[in-house]
Amino acid sequence: MSDVLLVRRDGPFTTITMNRPRRRNALSRDFLLELAEAFREAGGTDARGIVLAAEGPVFSAGHDFADMAGASHADVRSLLQTCADLMRTIQSVPQVVVARVHALATAAGCQLVASCDLAVAAESAGFAAPGGKGGWFCHTPMVPIAHSVGRKRAMEMALTGDIVDARTAAEWGLINYAVPDGELEKATRELLERATRGSARSKALGKQAMYAQLDRPEQDAYTYAIEVMAASSQTPEAQEGMASFLEKRPPAWPG
Repeated sequence: MSDVLLVRRDGPFTTITMNRPRRRNALSRDFLLELAEAFREAGGTDARGIVLAAEGPVFSAGHDFADMAGASHADVRSLLQTCADLMRTIQSVPQVVVARVHALATAAGCQLVASCDLAVAAESAGFAAPGGKGGWFCHTPMVPIAHSVGRKRAMEMALTGDIVDARTAAEWGLINYAVPDGELEKATRELLERATRGSARSKALGKQAMYAQLDRPEQDAYTYAIEVMAASSQTPEAQEGMASFLEKRPPAWPG
């Protein structure tokens, strides 16, 4: 791993920190590939949770236009696919992934936050899809953003390009919490600890199933969820959870 990406394990959690402050943590092709590899590597460990953080004055300014200005249609399409692959990787790893947002996240940087399972932001942070007020609309960033905030608010973000402050982002559902700047690390850790209680294997299956059913019509979602929940009832984790509840004792999760 290069010095533009810092990976640190702290107890049960791994923190992946973007460290391109001079480039505003812009998501160049190489950086996207490195981020995806870091998530895959962390996903293959026994870590229970992953924090995505950043250094510098901006959380992430989105795509690196140095990669894109003058590029061919095929090259830009390939780069956008690489970015989408990173977002899917974040959602496919078995661990809970929390974005810890200390500053502005724009365009694909906002897409990155919206693609994490959970997100906590400092009150001084902001979020924007600025393409709407420029010459290149934020088509791909708006995919996870729209799924998070709903159509009307997504349209407002996309069409105006205005910065949404952290408190509003929390009210809209783009992030989970906006907290005082000095409490960001503590609040993120506390949320991750709460979100990783219980059986890690059950949590991993639950995360996978949640993403699989979210975009289905309700009847299809029920059909899928019933089969997953019925099958998972037979796992040792589910049986131990039920037995410990009935026996009024702490659960002893299988290794």
